[in-house]
Amino acid sequence: MLDVTVIEDPEAAAVSLDPTRARLLAELASAPASAAMLAGRVGLPRQKVNYHLKALERHGLVELAGERRKGNVTERLMRATAASYVISPLALAAVQPDPDRFRDQLSARWLLALGARLVRDVGTLITGAAKARKRLATYALDGEVRFASAADRAAFVQELTAGVSALIRKYDAPDAEGGRDHRIVVAVHPTVKDQPTADGRPTVDDRAAAEGRSAVDGRSEPADDRTTTRDRRPARDHTSVRERSAPELDPQ
Repeated sequence: MLDVTVIEDPEAAAVSLDPTRARLLAELASAPASAAMLAGRVGLPRQKVNYHLKALERHGLVELAGERRKGNVTERLMRATAASYVISPLALAAVQPDPDRFRDQLSARWLLALGARLVRDVGTLITGAAKARKRLATYALDGEVRFASAADRAAFVQELTAGVSALIRKYDAPDAEGGRDHRIVVAVHPTVKDQPTADGRPTVDDRAAAEGRSAVDGRSEPADDRTTTRDRRPARDHTSVRERSAPELDPQ
């Protein structure tokens, strides 16, 4: 079972979002089970559970883990194909976010568009790497920092942008034969609290949210234009990246 996988097909996304099927997926992510075993847990007839399992199996969300005899019946034990799922923006391809439509480094919505593209692109890469039986070369960094003031946060962003831009200028080799392009995304946003609300959504610190809005709505201007303009080649975006932790290296 994979730790996480991406759903790109619109029909598979619709199947996974059905509340009953989502409950079955959660049960099968914990341990393999038959329709009869699941029926008692979710309070549905076995035939109804079988119907939902076949829909999940048809879209690659569950798979056969084994079989067992129970009296004169052979039960199919099913399991989820992953412990968790992410729905790619490709599932809504016609209306998926496009960060190239506008560029605003102080906009939370532009950050959301970048995040959506990250999910889409990495999901596509994972699918391709799995088919080719290759590992995917990625790196991510995730952490937290507490700023004493909004001014400190602004200074941090300026230094971060200058540092990342300098590294890109140092290592970027657009004319290198056999080189490989990589996308870099860096993001800073207020931390979300761990305690969810009644509807399951995480909560946001009121002060952090207010500060975040002021940074966007107030349109505080950066100290130099490196934070708002692209690097020396307009086709290559050098100042907009997000990362997470633990490198995974390609054998190539």
